[in-house]
This record gives sequence, structure tokens and C-alpha cells, in this order.
Amino acid sequence: MIFHSRLAGSLFSALFLLILPVSTSAQIDISGEWAAVFHEDNEERRPGPEMVEYQGIPINDAARQRALSWSPSLLTLPEHQCKPHPSDYGSRGPSNTRWWKEIDSESQQLIAYHNRIRWQAPERTIWMDGREHPPEYAAHTWQGFSTGHWEGNVLVVRTTHLKQGWARRNGIPRSDQAEYTEYFYRHGDYMTQVVIVNDPVYMTESFIRTNNWRLDLRQQIPPYLCDVVTEIEMERGEVPHYLPGQNPFLTEHAERWGLPMEGVLGGAETMFPSFMENLED
Repeated sequence: MIFHSRLAGSLFSALFLLILPVSTSAQIDISGEWAAVFHEDNEERRPGPEMVEYQGIPINDAARQRALSWSPSLLTLPEHQCKPHPSDYGSRGPSNTRWWKEIDSESQQLIAYHNRIRWQAPERTIWMDGREHPPEYAAHTWQGFSTGHWEGNVLVVRTTHLKQGWARRNGIPRSDQAEYTEYFYRHGDYMTQVVIVNDPVYMTESFIRTNNWRLDLRQQIPPYLCDVVTEIEMERGEVPHYLPGQNPFLTEHAERWGLPMEGVLGGAETMFPSFMENLED
């Protein structure tokens, strides 16, 4: 009788677990302190890309024209020094980050994930409660409006309503009409983010990047204190830029690395190995 009672109890417990509603937010948990991991993309992400280094990016003529007019001195202006990176680019730099959950106190359901990045301290919310994106005329912000859902163990996030920003830290623009989708994969103590940006104004195809982090239980993200300083003396009201045909760095990157100008100027065709074969032909 004791054996049968225990067996019946075990079967009941198993059945009870089967009929319990399973929250899709229980697939994995990305909460915690994460330290950025840099691989072959270190040169782009920390020192930053060189001027007129556009290869492998599907930009159109309008984006190329704006990028060639961009001067790095623009970042020294007071209004630019403490401006946060937009969310589609924020994870490219020194992006040690913290993720935490917002839980409804009554239902105990996941409402949102929140994220803070150490560099420039942007904070972002990813709504997980099924809410809709706002209408097109709603305000655009640096972090945009993000909603997420689970596909198996992958967190899928869609972001809209971004302010105009940069696709790369050498002047390649990204418009305020762009949207992007992220896929977060956790592999034990490592996490990978795949970012797919679609910009109908400045890109002819999707622009894809990946970033990686390692769980760091000892990490503490300090406050970000930004003081505006005078880095370059310039006339009041001056906006650094280059007029068409006057960019002094036009050929520097190509000459340094022995690359063809057709390649360094970017475009969807430079994303594929066949581009070099076509040049040789």
C-alpha cells in the first residue's frame, strides 16, 4: 500500500506539472552582469574604424555622400560629447552591460527586461507583455521602442522609433526610419547577440552584426559622469564637415592596406567574396 501510494503521488505530481501553464519567459534568463568579449572585430569596436572604411556595408549613394562629408571633429562639439549611442550601435563599444527583469508583483509574470550599458550609460526597456508598437508619429528616442518574445530559447526583439544615428563610427548614417531585429542566444556563461538593421533610406540590404558577452558575477557598473570639455578650439557655431570632393582622408585607408577604392567605398556588392573576383575580371 505504501508503494502504491507513493507511486500514485508521483504520478499525480507529474500530471500536475504537465498541466501547469508554462510561461514562455521561462526559457532562459539573461539577467545579470555581462562583460563584453572582443574577437576579430576589436579594431572596429574599440579604437574605431578608419575614415572611408565602408567595405562590407550595404550603403547606397546617399549614405556614401553623407559619410564622406563627416568629420570626426564633430564629436568634440559640446552637444555631442555626452550624447548616448543609439541602441542599435550601443553594444559595439566598451559595452559591459547589466540586464534585469521587471516582474508584476501580483501575477509574477515578466513585464519587461531592462538593460544598462556602461559606456555613456544608456538604459533601455524591452517590453515582454505583448503590447503593440506605437504609431508612426510617436516620438523617436535614442533607444527606440522595443518589444520581445521567445522563440524556443532565443529572445527575439524588434525595435522601432529610433532617432537618426550612425551605422558605424566613421560617418555612415542610419536614418530614423530604420528598424532592427535582435536575436539573443545564451550558451551557459556566454551570450551572443545578432543584430539585423533594415534602413530604407541609407541601405539597400540588411546590415548584420554580432556581439558577445561573458557572465561576470564580480562586475559592478559605476555611474557614468560626463563632463563637457574643450577638445578642439573652433569658431562659435562652426560645424565640422567636408564639402564634396574635399575629404582629405578619401584614399588613406585604401592606400594603407592596398585595397581598391571601389571596395572601400562600400555597397551591397562588397559584402560577398565574388566582389574581388569581379574586380579581377
